Formats: sequence, C-alpha cells, structure tokens
Amino acid sequence: MKRCCILFNQPREDALPDELDVLDQVEYIEKNLNLMGIETYRKGITADFMHEIGTLVSEKPDFVFNLVESIDNKGELCYFTPALLNLHSIPYTGNPLEAMFITTSKALTHKILTERNIPTPAAYFPSRCNMLKPGNRYIIKPIWEDGSLGITGDSVFTFSDSQKEKLATYDDSHWIIQDYIDGREFNISVLHDHTGPEVMPPAEMVFHNFDDSLPKIVDFRAKWIEDSFEYKNTIRDFPGDKLSPVLVGKIRDIALQCWEVFGLKGYARVDMRVDNNDNPYVIEVNANPCMSPDSGLVAATTQAGIPITEVLKRIISDLNH
Repeated sequence: MKRCCILFNQPREDALPDELDVLDQVEYIEKNLNLMGIETYRKGITADFMHEIGTLVSEKPDFVFNLVESIDNKGELCYFTPALLNLHSIPYTGNPLEAMFITTSKALTHKILTERNIPTPAAYFPSRCNMLKPGNRYIIKPIWEDGSLGITGDSVFTFSDSQKEKLATYDDSHWIIQDYIDGREFNISVLHDHTGPEVMPPAEMVFHNFDDSLPKIVDFRAKWIEDSFEYKNTIRDFPGDKLSPVLVGKIRDIALQCWEVFGLKGYARVDMRVDNNDNPYVIEVNANPCMSPDSGLVAATTQAGIPITEVLKRIISDLNH
C-alpha cells in the first residue's frame, strides 16, 4: 500500500475563510485517497516550515500531496514547499517550483504572457500611474495573493488625475494595476492525462442582479462571505453548447498555451475575461487551485464526467520527482 503525506498550510488562530478552506480540501482529498487504497497522514505547515518539511526525510512517504497555498498566510512564500521537496528528493503532486514561483506573482505572469503574445490586460505598477488614461476603467490587485484576497468592489475604478496621489501610495512590490475588461468571466480547469493536458468544460461566473454600482468581478465577498449579496448572486454556470464554438476554441487554445508556457503539471486553472467582441484575456494562471468539494476544479471535472478518484489518479501519475 502506498503512503501519502498530505501537506497543507496550517491556518492561524485568527484565520479568515479563505485560509480555513484548505481544511476542507485536506479532508476531501484524504477521504478519496483512502478510497483508492492509499494510506495517508497529514502535516500542517507553519512559519517553522523548513523543519516541518525536513521531517519528511525520516518519515519516508511514497509521495506528498501538496495543498500548501501560503506560509504563515503569505502567498508569496508558497514556492518554498516545492523547493524544499526538491531539495530532499521527495516526490510531490501538482506544479513544480518554477511554475509555482512565477504564477504566484501577477507581475511575472503578466510579463511572460506578454512576451509570448498570449492576450492579457495591459498592466502598470502604481508608480507609473501617469500612464493611465482619464476616463478609462482599471482594477488594482495584490501581486502575490490569490483567492481574491485584497480585491473588493472598490478595486475597480475610473481613473482621473486626482487619483494619482492615492495610487502612488501603493507599493510596486505588492500591487499591480490592470486594464479592466468589462465583459464575461470564465474559469478554465486543465487536468493532466496520459496523452497530454485536457481542458475541462469552461465555467462562467455569472453576476445576477448586479447594478452599475457593483463591478462584475469575483471579489473577496463574492468568493468567501456567504451572507453577502455578492456571494449569493455570483453563480458558477457551465454554458456548454450556448457558447459559440469559435469562443470555446479560443479559450481552449489559450489555456493550453498557458499550460505549455508556464510548464504546468498535474492540474491548474486559467481565469479569463472575455470582452464584448468575444476576445479572451488571461487575468490569472493558478498553478495551485483549490480542490475542496465545491471548488471550480472539482465542479469542472465533474461536469466532464470524471470522478474525483480518477482526477486524483491522473494527478498522482504526473508527480514531480
């Protein structure tokens, strides 16, 4: 019987819902690995991560299922997990060190997307806000965080010269400004298969009852605050045949380009905005997407008719060694 260590970021005592969600992932993955006949044990990672990961050397699991999304709630540190697993030659699931480091940074991701001519919104550091055009709409995001952390309805703004002073207070090392693509939003899950990456059915995030005072984005409230208007009215839908074949083809091709360009493995998710002319733009490449029962990736694989045990089997067949 194979033995797996499920590695995850141990939530802090004052953890918000986005940080606590990893516990749902651990329980779900553990239950299904056990159904597959794989013995499991858990290890939570804290600020003492170097020692904690080092103990795996003597524990000798056959592989690690890596669910570490942050260290001490700092998303920019998550790449230390694959780095240390590489150091100790311990096989692990998901994406390798390079992909994790690059895609965790929205600035690095944008740079590579632009260099490879993959459509993505234009981006600016706050110190260059003089490049913004009055009257145009933009969105400001944390560079290093995912799960919509740090994104609110106020993150979308129409630029005017009077905002330059405020924008200049944002640190270039932590914030990035992008053109706001007014249109539809899609999440595209991609899963390893023995013949190569397989793109799952596109999921559209539908914003019901949003008036002009609320931007149609998946902000922190829409993703995590269950009693909020945004959460209750942001619905995941699989439009299927209602999407034009041309748009589906564009979305699929771009998702596969991202898989290749960023060296993705196992599983990933590519988020896109689509403008009113059906032009997709990549807004995020998520190399460590959530795998809780209600996550976008699990919903997409279920929509594709792939049971979770088969999903896990495919992920385990694409280990990093």
